Amino acid sequence: MTRSTSSRRSAPKAGTEHFARSHLAPDSLGFALDGAAVAVGAVRGGRALPAALAAGLASMPAASAMLARGAIQDIAYRTLRRLGMADWLVAQLVRKAPPAHVGNMLACALALLADDTSTAAYAPYTVVDQAVNAIGARRECAFAKGLVNAVLRNFLREREVWLSKAQADAVSAWSYPSWWIEAVRRAWPEAWERVLAAGNEPGPLTLRVNARRTTVADYLRTLDENGIAATTVGLHAVRLAAPLPVDRIPGFSQGVVSVQDAGAQLAAEQLGARNAMRVLDACAAPGGKTGHVLELADVELVALESDAARAARIDENLSRLGLKAQVVVGDAGDPSRWHDGRPFDRILADVPCSASGIVRRHPDVRWLRRTTDIPALVAEQRRILDALWPLLAPGGELLYVTCSIFPEEGEEQARWFERAHEDAVRLDAPGQLMPTCLGATAGCSAPVSTGTRAGQLERTGADIDHDHDGFFYARFQKR
Repeated sequence: MTRSTSSRRSAPKAGTEHFARSHLAPDSLGFALDGAAVAVGAVRGGRALPAALAAGLASMPAASAMLARGAIQDIAYRTLRRLGMADWLVAQLVRKAPPAHVGNMLACALALLADDTSTAAYAPYTVVDQAVNAIGARRECAFAKGLVNAVLRNFLREREVWLSKAQADAVSAWSYPSWWIEAVRRAWPEAWERVLAAGNEPGPLTLRVNARRTTVADYLRTLDENGIAATTVGLHAVRLAAPLPVDRIPGFSQGVVSVQDAGAQLAAEQLGARNAMRVLDACAAPGGKTGHVLELADVELVALESDAARAARIDENLSRLGLKAQVVVGDAGDPSRWHDGRPFDRILADVPCSASGIVRRHPDVRWLRRTTDIPALVAEQRRILDALWPLLAPGGELLYVTCSIFPEEGEEQARWFERAHEDAVRLDAPGQLMPTCLGATAGCSAPVSTGTRAGQLERTGADIDHDHDGFFYARFQKR
């Protein structure tokens, strides 16, 4: 097939986003495609997707943002889950690399056209028409209307052929960077395809039922009375059959339930805090695990967070739940600046990590991470653990948690900690929970989990159903 051609043009100047949007109806697909393309470009530049979306929506008139928010988010997330394939298609269908925004617009449109689940919401030729309109609305990109039209129509004419060819390239087939694919294949040779497939499925909306306010059984009845289908997936976890805005979830604003993945809910349950204990939740923002600990026991809790802006979110979440903790801004790896000298009975160390276990909810992570990040994160995790261990009372317990699937941040760290601290006794814990899902992707539905210490692929004692993110849990008691 003859490829379309394009010459590189100068990058858009500041303020052109508003020029483009002034020529597009805020409730149009073209407006949403333009906003999503801007967000994808920001991720390529190193910005996290939530921040990129927030910045883009903040630049719009409030009425426009309200109309376009859902569609922009949907397209941006779909695109980043399929960015490897979309970029491969652009490289095949365009002879010369197009300007950045044109390339991002093509990526967004191609991600929709290549996704079978998108066609129900976005008719193929509507996507083509609206992408062309969106490019034409930008003065600096209007020259590329013909290019965008030709590329997208060429793809649609031989869609199945192109999709078949795209499977021959690993980055295109899986939509992860090559180093990530190899790292997962090396770590989990018997399950790497299932792990990657699970990360490409959107995560479900899972709720944590506030044990102080109601029971899972009673809350399921409340949902049923409101015509909302849901199932139990853990001790306090309920998974909705279909996502809903939080303002439509019964009891959310009153603190009856919170949004939290079923795998993440194991943290407070595994911590085992009991009434009157003194507890440290290190790296606590945004406060989901903090709230869960307080829902399960009357404890004196210190919620530590290094980022002041993120620490404010802890207070917001606890206020909705009607709970209180001492929120402290400080570095978990430098207790001399915030610790009052009193020991803790329990320490929850949910440390910074690659976030490789939550890519289905945060598809931008795979494109933001670099292979060099992992050693740096491993070093930071060790610095924090070494600093926190002396704060634990004799007989107390520390729970090490990461939302990672890489052994360097999981089992290898747990074994290092045992060697480094002679007074640390390793207790039973879920170990490595691999991401699982119930989606349509081939090979996705089979559960994958490993034991506390071993690497065998089997379910462990964690009280949790399928469809959760990836986490690692290790528990240590001080002699």
